[in-house]
Amino acid sequence: MIKSDRELEFAVFCIENVAIRLGISAENVYEMLAEKSDILNEYIVPCFDVLHTQGKDYIVDDIIEIMKERGILE
Repeated sequence: MIKSDRELEFAVFCIENVAIRLGISAENVYEMLAEKSDILNEYIVPCFDVLHTQGKDYIVDDIIEIMKERGILE
């Protein structure tokens, strides 16, 4: 569960940048991270303190890898 504006901004940052990398809409990425899986609430938000200290490419690569591991992305 998102508890602060900083976590919300980070979640939006992640969704938008994954969408750009994959060449799909942010809405589709949100659906994949929050509705088809629980990556948003089980990984991105709880790991905010660590993840937000990393670079954009690392964060996006990490999220995409988790999406592949969970079978929501080929």
